[in-house]
Amino acid sequence: MKIYLDNCCFNRLFDDQKQLRIKLETEAKLSIQEDIRSGSYQLIWSYMLDYENSRNPFQERREQITKWRVYSKTDIEEDEKLVAIATRVNQHGIKKMDSLHIACAITAGADYFLTTDDEILKRAIHIQGIRITDPIGFIKEVLS
Repeated sequence: MKIYLDNCCFNRLFDDQKQLRIKLETEAKLSIQEDIRSGSYQLIWSYMLDYENSRNPFQERREQITKWRVYSKTDIEEDEKLVAIATRVNQHGIKKMDSLHIACAITAGADYFLTTDDEILKRAIHIQGIRITDPIGFIKEVLS
């Protein structure tokens, strides 16, 4: 199974863990990352993850996220087809950068796009070609 974790997902570990939702999403994401390491899931990486991560003002966070690149089985670069997909995704009210992330996942043939971004999750039902959910939803779906 191929999965794409967006930058929000990778950064969840660094959010305020006193909030129950954040703590649960973090635990789910860590479990998913262990499954990636063990080879149960194939991680998709993209130029958008590199770009967005490079803009993170916290060096430690940038370095920790960059380390996940080595576990990826696919690395997506921008092309015309991807931009066309992103344009269609953007028409559903999803921000441009987020649309590009989703387009990267679709282009790579990912089964799931994982995010903790509420705006993306609200609009996910409108996106064709990929299942969009949060880390907790992913675990519930996959393990049931």
